[in-house]
Amino acid sequence: MKIRKILVSQPEPATEKSPYFDLAEKHNLKIDFRSFIQIEPVEAKVFRKERINILDFSAVIFTSRTAVDHFFRICEEMRISVPDSMKYFCVSEATAFYLQKYIVYRKRKIFFGKSRFDDLIEVMEKHKGEKFLLPLSDMHKPDIPKKLEKLKVEFQVAILYRTVASDLSDLLSVDYDILVFFSPSGIKSLFENFPEFIQNNTKIAAFGPTTAKAVKDAKLRLDIQAPLPEAPSMTMALDQYIKLSNKSCKK
Repeated sequence: MKIRKILVSQPEPATEKSPYFDLAEKHNLKIDFRSFIQIEPVEAKVFRKERINILDFSAVIFTSRTAVDHFFRICEEMRISVPDSMKYFCVSEATAFYLQKYIVYRKRKIFFGKSRFDDLIEVMEKHKGEKFLLPLSDMHKPDIPKKLEKLKVEFQVAILYRTVASDLSDLLSVDYDILVFFSPSGIKSLFENFPEFIQNNTKIAAFGPTTAKAVKDAKLRLDIQAPLPEAPSMTMALDQYIKLSNKSCKK
């Protein structure tokens, strides 16, 4: 089957330099973008029921910019003034720089890893005496708290936002040659919006092992997977698959 139409379950890239646009031009594809999930805040009145006092913690761990936004949002809603002494541990330098949106960066104690949570764990090993708050989504990866438990530090998970299915009712169908997913939540959203979805000849692409597992758990066929050594990005995996698929169609 010649690949002509792809649906990527993420928002459309903000820049024209996206590799998805290069892919579309290279293979003469129609690539649509639509986020299958959206983030909803946990309101202050709900968070209060968790009986978590933010000021009891000496450090905050940020795994994403979204976590940064919702930490400071909840502080504002609860009228909490975060002390200058608070330390921030960020999964990447980009996330650390994002803190400038809320704090005077140069006056705070900020630490960051290279990009993986394992890198941040290495940084945190030198600060085991801190009491850490970990803002996360309700759909967070379970291995993150497990790694902190293994490190034997004092921490508390704070669910400050939820990942929910987007309303895709304006899409009459998901009649595409390839559907591209980046999280288990995307697979869940697919069936919430299209409960009678049958894969047939549609190819499913999944990024990351947890997404791949969600595809299989949903009894779907996994056709394209990334990252792999030969395809570290989703666009590279798609490129390789489309080359083979379209080549076979010419025979």
